[in-house]
Amino acid sequence: MQYAQGVSWLLFIGSLPGQSGTPRIRLWRALKRLGAAVVRDGVYLLPARDSLRASLENQAREVQTLGGTAFVLEVQAGTAVEEQAFRALFDRRRDYAALMKLTAQLRANLPAWTEPQARRALRPLRRELEALTAIDFFPGAAKQQMEQALDDAEAAIQRRHSPDEPTGAESNIPRLKLADFQARSWATRQRLWVDRVASAWLIRRFIDREARFSWLRHPRECPPDALGFDFDGAAFTHVGSRVSFEVLLASFGLEADPALARIGALVHVLDVGGTPPPEAQGFEAILIGARERCADDDQLLVEMSLVLDCLYAAFRPQPLDR
Repeated sequence: MQYAQGVSWLLFIGSLPGQSGTPRIRLWRALKRLGAAVVRDGVYLLPARDSLRASLENQAREVQTLGGTAFVLEVQAGTAVEEQAFRALFDRRRDYAALMKLTAQLRANLPAWTEPQARRALRPLRRELEALTAIDFFPGAAKQQMEQALDDAEAAIQRRHSPDEPTGAESNIPRLKLADFQARSWATRQRLWVDRVASAWLIRRFIDREARFSWLRHPRECPPDALGFDFDGAAFTHVGSRVSFEVLLASFGLEADPALARIGALVHVLDVGGTPPPEAQGFEAILIGARERCADDDQLLVEMSLVLDCLYAAFRPQPLDR
Protein backbone atom coordinates (compact mmCIF):
# COMPACT_ATOMS: atom_id res chain seq x y z
CA MET A 1 0.00 0.00 0.00
CA GLN A 2 1.43 3.35 -1.04
CA TYR A 3 2.03 5.93 1.71
CA ALA A 4 -0.23 9.00 1.47
CA GLN A 5 2.20 11.90 1.55
CA GLY A 6 1.96 14.40 4.40
CA VAL A 7 3.46 17.88 4.40
CA SER A 8 6.37 18.78 2.19
CA TRP A 9 9.69 19.66 3.78
CA LEU A 10 12.61 21.93 2.96
CA LEU A 11 16.12 20.56 3.32
CA PHE A 12 18.97 23.03 3.64
CA ILE A 13 22.40 21.60 2.86
CA GLY A 14 25.32 23.97 3.35
CA SER A 15 29.08 23.87 3.62
CA LEU A 16 31.44 26.78 4.28
CA PRO A 17 35.15 26.82 3.41
CA GLY A 18 38.03 27.71 5.71
CA GLN A 19 38.69 27.32 9.40
CA SER A 20 37.00 30.48 10.75
CA GLY A 21 34.02 29.63 12.89
CA THR A 22 32.39 33.06 12.72
CA PRO A 23 30.47 32.52 9.43
CA ARG A 24 29.38 29.07 10.62
CA ILE A 25 28.09 30.45 13.91
CA ARG A 26 26.29 33.24 12.09
CA LEU A 27 24.63 30.69 9.76
CA TRP A 28 23.70 28.41 12.65
CA ARG A 29 22.12 31.29 14.55
CA ALA A 30 20.15 32.40 11.50
CA LEU A 31 18.79 28.89 10.96
CA LYS A 32 18.00 28.52 14.65
CA ARG A 33 15.96 31.74 14.56
CA LEU A 34 13.96 30.23 11.71
CA GLY A 35 13.25 27.17 13.87
CA ALA A 36 15.23 24.76 11.68
CA ALA A 37 15.87 21.28 13.02
CA VAL A 38 19.40 19.85 12.77
CA VAL A 39 19.45 16.59 10.82
CA ARG A 40 23.25 16.34 10.85
CA ASP A 41 26.20 18.74 10.51
CA GLY A 42 25.36 21.13 7.68
CA VAL A 43 21.90 19.66 7.06
CA TYR A 44 18.73 21.35 8.38
CA LEU A 45 15.01 20.68 8.00
CA LEU A 46 11.97 22.96 7.94
CA PRO A 47 8.35 22.60 6.81
CA ALA A 48 7.88 23.75 3.22
CA ARG A 49 6.38 27.21 3.59
CA ASP A 50 6.92 30.12 1.24
CA SER A 51 8.32 32.48 3.89
CA LEU A 52 10.73 29.83 5.16
CA ARG A 53 11.80 28.95 1.63
CA ALA A 54 12.65 32.61 0.94
CA SER A 55 14.67 32.82 4.16
CA LEU A 56 16.58 29.62 3.41
CA GLU A 57 17.32 30.81 -0.13
CA ASN A 58 18.72 34.04 1.33
CA GLN A 59 20.98 32.00 3.61
CA ALA A 60 22.05 29.85 0.67
CA ARG A 61 23.06 32.94 -1.32
CA GLU A 62 25.05 34.25 1.63
CA VAL A 63 26.92 30.94 1.93
CA GLN A 64 27.66 31.00 -1.81
CA THR A 65 28.91 34.59 -1.55
CA LEU A 66 31.44 33.37 1.04
CA GLY A 67 32.68 30.71 -1.38
CA GLY A 68 30.71 27.83 0.11
CA THR A 69 28.07 25.54 -1.34
CA ALA A 70 24.41 25.52 -0.33
CA PHE A 71 21.22 23.95 -1.66
CA VAL A 72 17.56 24.25 -0.71
CA LEU A 73 15.65 21.10 -1.66
CA GLU A 74 11.99 20.23 -1.27
CA VAL A 75 11.49 16.67 -0.02
CA GLN A 76 8.74 14.45 1.31
CA ALA A 77 8.80 11.63 3.80
CA GLY A 78 8.71 8.23 2.15
CA THR A 79 6.76 6.51 4.92
CA ALA A 80 4.46 7.41 7.79
CA VAL A 81 7.28 6.52 10.18
CA GLU A 82 9.60 9.02 8.48
CA GLU A 83 6.86 11.65 8.54
CA GLN A 84 6.41 11.12 12.28
CA ALA A 85 10.18 11.30 12.80
CA PHE A 86 10.35 14.62 10.88
CA ARG A 87 7.54 16.12 12.95
CA ALA A 88 9.17 14.92 16.18
CA LEU A 89 12.17 17.15 15.39
CA PHE A 90 9.84 20.14 15.89
CA ASP A 91 8.30 19.07 19.19
CA ARG A 92 8.39 22.26 21.30
CA ARG A 93 6.91 20.80 24.49
CA ARG A 94 10.21 20.97 26.33
CA ASP A 95 10.55 24.66 25.45
CA TYR A 96 7.02 25.38 26.62
CA ALA A 97 7.73 23.50 29.85
CA ALA A 98 10.78 25.68 30.53
CA LEU A 99 8.70 28.81 29.92
CA MET A 100 5.94 27.45 32.13
CA LYS A 101 8.47 27.01 34.94
CA LEU A 102 9.55 30.65 34.63
CA THR A 103 5.91 31.71 34.72
CA ALA A 104 5.34 29.70 37.89
CA GLN A 105 8.35 31.45 39.46
CA LEU A 106 6.85 34.81 38.51
CA ARG A 107 3.55 33.87 40.17
CA ALA A 108 5.41 32.83 43.31
CA ASN A 109 7.21 36.19 43.48
CA LEU A 110 4.12 38.37 42.98
CA PRO A 111 3.43 38.95 46.72
CA ALA A 112 6.91 40.48 47.17
CA TRP A 113 6.90 42.63 44.01
CA THR A 114 5.53 46.06 43.22
CA GLU A 115 3.34 46.35 40.14
CA PRO A 116 6.15 47.76 37.96
CA GLN A 117 8.43 44.91 39.03
CA ALA A 118 5.75 42.34 38.20
CA ARG A 119 5.01 43.85 34.79
CA ARG A 120 8.70 44.10 33.95
CA ALA A 121 9.07 40.40 34.77
CA LEU A 122 6.03 39.46 32.69
CA ARG A 123 7.12 41.35 29.56
CA PRO A 124 10.11 39.13 28.58
CA LEU A 125 7.97 36.02 29.12
CA ARG A 126 5.48 37.40 26.61
CA ARG A 127 8.32 38.02 24.16
CA GLU A 128 9.68 34.51 24.67
CA LEU A 129 6.26 33.02 24.04
CA GLU A 130 5.86 35.09 20.88
CA ALA A 131 9.24 33.92 19.61
CA LEU A 132 8.45 30.31 20.48
CA THR A 133 5.04 30.27 18.81
CA ALA A 134 6.64 31.75 15.67
CA ILE A 135 8.66 28.54 15.25
CA ASP A 136 6.04 26.14 16.60
CA PHE A 137 5.00 24.76 13.23
CA PHE A 138 2.76 22.02 14.65
CA PRO A 139 1.18 23.62 17.76
CA GLY A 140 -0.72 21.54 20.26
CA ALA A 141 -2.02 21.66 23.81
CA ALA A 142 1.30 22.94 25.24
CA LYS A 143 0.96 26.21 23.33
CA GLN A 144 -2.59 26.78 24.57
CA GLN A 145 -1.60 25.94 28.14
CA MET A 146 1.32 28.38 28.02
CA GLU A 147 -0.83 31.18 26.61
CA GLN A 148 -3.38 30.56 29.36
CA ALA A 149 -0.66 30.52 32.03
CA LEU A 150 0.60 33.96 30.97
CA ASP A 151 -2.94 35.32 30.77
CA ASP A 152 -3.55 33.99 34.29
CA ALA A 153 -0.32 35.60 35.52
CA GLU A 154 -1.35 38.95 34.06
CA ALA A 155 -4.80 38.59 35.62
CA ALA A 156 -3.15 37.88 38.98
CA ILE A 157 -1.16 41.12 38.66
CA GLN A 158 -4.37 42.96 37.83
CA ARG A 159 -6.21 41.48 40.81
CA ARG A 160 -3.39 42.35 43.19
CA HIS A 161 -2.71 45.89 42.02
CA SER A 162 -6.00 46.87 40.32
CA PRO A 163 -8.66 44.91 42.21
CA ASP A 164 -11.51 47.12 40.97
CA GLU A 165 -10.90 46.55 37.26
CA PRO A 166 -14.28 46.76 35.43
CA THR A 167 -15.94 43.61 34.16
CA GLY A 168 -17.48 44.83 30.88
CA ALA A 169 -21.23 44.17 30.87
CA GLU A 170 -23.11 44.07 27.58
CA SER A 171 -25.15 47.22 26.81
CA ASN A 172 -25.73 49.82 24.13
CA ILE A 173 -23.47 52.86 23.92
CA PRO A 174 -25.60 56.00 23.41
CA ARG A 175 -24.26 58.90 21.35
CA LEU A 176 -23.77 61.96 23.57
CA LYS A 177 -23.34 65.67 22.91
CA LEU A 178 -20.03 67.27 23.81
CA ALA A 179 -21.85 70.45 24.85
CA ASP A 180 -23.46 68.58 27.77
CA PHE A 181 -20.09 67.51 29.20
CA GLN A 182 -18.12 70.72 29.58
CA ALA A 183 -16.28 71.95 32.72
CA ARG A 184 -17.31 68.81 34.56
CA SER A 185 -15.78 66.84 37.40
CA TRP A 186 -14.48 63.38 36.40
CA ALA A 187 -13.28 60.56 38.64
CA THR A 188 -11.47 57.26 38.29
CA ARG A 189 -9.37 54.90 40.36
CA GLN A 190 -6.00 56.15 41.55
CA ARG A 191 -2.62 54.76 40.47
CA LEU A 192 -3.46 55.28 36.81
CA TRP A 193 -2.76 52.49 34.38
CA VAL A 194 -3.16 52.31 30.60
CA ASP A 195 -6.93 52.65 30.13
CA ARG A 196 -7.37 55.25 32.88
CA VAL A 197 -4.47 57.49 31.88
CA ALA A 198 -5.40 57.34 28.19
CA SER A 199 -9.06 58.01 28.98
CA ALA A 200 -8.16 61.02 31.15
CA TRP A 201 -5.98 62.35 28.31
CA LEU A 202 -8.82 61.80 25.82
CA ILE A 203 -11.32 63.59 28.05
CA ARG A 204 -9.12 66.66 28.52
CA ARG A 205 -7.92 66.85 24.90
CA PHE A 206 -11.08 66.03 22.96
CA ILE A 207 -14.15 66.01 25.22
CA ASP A 208 -13.89 68.47 28.13
CA ARG A 209 -10.86 70.76 28.00
CA GLU A 210 -11.68 72.18 31.45
CA ALA A 211 -12.12 68.74 33.04
CA ARG A 212 -11.25 68.38 36.73
CA PHE A 213 -10.11 64.96 37.90
CA SER A 214 -10.43 63.09 41.20
CA TRP A 215 -8.35 59.99 41.82
CA LEU A 216 -10.27 57.51 43.97
CA ARG A 217 -8.90 55.03 46.49
CA HIS A 218 -12.08 53.02 45.88
CA PRO A 219 -14.94 53.47 43.38
CA ARG A 220 -17.46 53.83 46.22
CA GLU A 221 -15.77 57.13 47.09
CA CYS A 222 -16.78 58.67 43.77
CA PRO A 223 -18.42 62.09 44.43
CA PRO A 224 -22.09 62.19 43.41
CA ASP A 225 -21.53 65.09 41.01
CA ALA A 226 -18.53 63.46 39.26
CA LEU A 227 -18.58 61.50 36.02
CA GLY A 228 -16.87 58.22 36.83
CA PHE A 229 -14.86 56.23 34.30
CA ASP A 230 -13.19 52.83 34.19
CA PHE A 231 -14.85 51.09 37.12
CA ASP A 232 -18.05 49.08 37.47
CA GLY A 233 -21.05 51.36 37.79
CA ALA A 234 -19.23 54.34 36.28
CA ALA A 235 -20.80 56.57 33.66
CA PHE A 236 -18.11 55.42 31.20
CA THR A 237 -16.58 51.98 31.61
CA HIS A 238 -16.03 48.70 29.78
CA VAL A 239 -18.91 47.63 27.55
CA GLY A 240 -18.69 44.14 26.10
CA SER A 241 -15.23 43.78 24.60
CA ARG A 242 -14.59 47.55 24.52
CA VAL A 243 -12.37 49.16 27.14
CA SER A 244 -13.26 52.54 28.65
CA PHE A 245 -11.17 54.51 26.13
CA GLU A 246 -13.06 52.85 23.26
CA VAL A 247 -16.39 53.48 24.96
CA LEU A 248 -15.55 57.18 25.27
CA LEU A 249 -14.65 57.27 21.58
CA ALA A 250 -17.98 55.71 20.64
CA SER A 251 -19.98 57.85 23.08
CA PHE A 252 -18.73 61.14 21.62
CA GLY A 253 -18.41 60.18 17.97
CA LEU A 254 -14.61 60.17 17.92
CA GLU A 255 -14.13 56.73 16.35
CA ALA A 256 -13.73 58.20 12.85
CA ASP A 257 -10.44 59.83 13.86
CA PRO A 258 -7.84 57.28 12.62
CA ALA A 259 -5.18 58.44 15.09
CA LEU A 260 -7.54 58.03 18.06
CA ALA A 261 -8.63 54.65 16.71
CA ARG A 262 -4.98 53.49 16.64
CA ILE A 263 -4.45 54.69 20.18
CA GLY A 264 -7.66 52.87 21.12
CA ALA A 265 -6.27 49.63 19.66
CA LEU A 266 -3.07 50.13 21.66
CA VAL A 267 -4.99 50.76 24.89
CA HIS A 268 -7.23 47.75 24.26
CA VAL A 269 -4.33 45.33 23.90
CA LEU A 270 -2.45 46.60 26.95
CA ASP A 271 -5.60 46.57 29.07
CA VAL A 272 -7.33 43.31 28.12
CA GLY A 273 -4.94 41.51 25.76
CA GLY A 274 -4.69 40.73 22.08
CA THR A 275 -2.10 41.01 19.34
CA PRO A 276 0.14 43.91 20.36
CA PRO A 277 0.86 46.70 17.85
CA PRO A 278 4.53 47.72 17.48
CA GLU A 279 4.14 50.65 19.89
CA ALA A 280 2.64 48.62 22.75
CA GLN A 281 5.84 47.51 24.47
CA GLY A 282 7.39 50.98 24.36
CA PHE A 283 4.27 52.69 25.65
CA GLU A 284 3.96 50.24 28.53
CA ALA A 285 7.64 50.67 29.44
CA ILE A 286 7.29 54.47 29.48
CA LEU A 287 4.16 54.25 31.64
CA ILE A 288 5.90 51.93 34.10
CA GLY A 289 8.81 54.33 34.36
CA ALA A 290 6.54 57.37 34.73
CA ARG A 291 4.64 55.67 37.56
CA GLU A 292 7.93 55.09 39.34
CA ARG A 293 9.03 58.71 38.95
CA CYS A 294 5.82 60.67 39.46
CA ALA A 295 4.75 61.68 42.94
CA ASP A 296 1.01 61.52 42.20
CA ASP A 297 -1.55 60.89 39.47
CA ASP A 298 -1.79 64.57 38.52
CA GLN A 299 1.90 64.59 37.61
CA LEU A 300 1.56 61.21 35.92
CA LEU A 301 -1.26 62.50 33.71
CA VAL A 302 0.82 65.54 32.71
CA GLU A 303 3.80 63.39 31.71
CA MET A 304 1.81 60.70 29.91
CA SER A 305 -0.25 63.33 28.10
CA LEU A 306 2.95 64.42 26.37
CA VAL A 307 3.54 60.82 25.26
CA LEU A 308 -0.04 60.44 24.04
CA ASP A 309 0.16 63.80 22.24
CA CYS A 310 3.24 62.51 20.42
CA LEU A 311 1.53 59.24 19.50
CA TYR A 312 -1.51 61.14 18.24
CA ALA A 313 0.69 63.37 16.07
CA ALA A 314 2.58 60.34 14.72
CA PHE A 315 -0.63 58.43 13.93
CA ARG A 316 -2.40 61.27 12.12
CA PRO A 317 -2.52 60.81 8.33
CA GLN A 318 0.19 62.85 6.72
CA PRO A 319 -0.93 65.32 4.04
CA LEU A 320 0.19 64.57 0.52
CA ASP A 321 3.00 66.73 -0.83
CA ARG A 322 1.65 69.28 -3.25
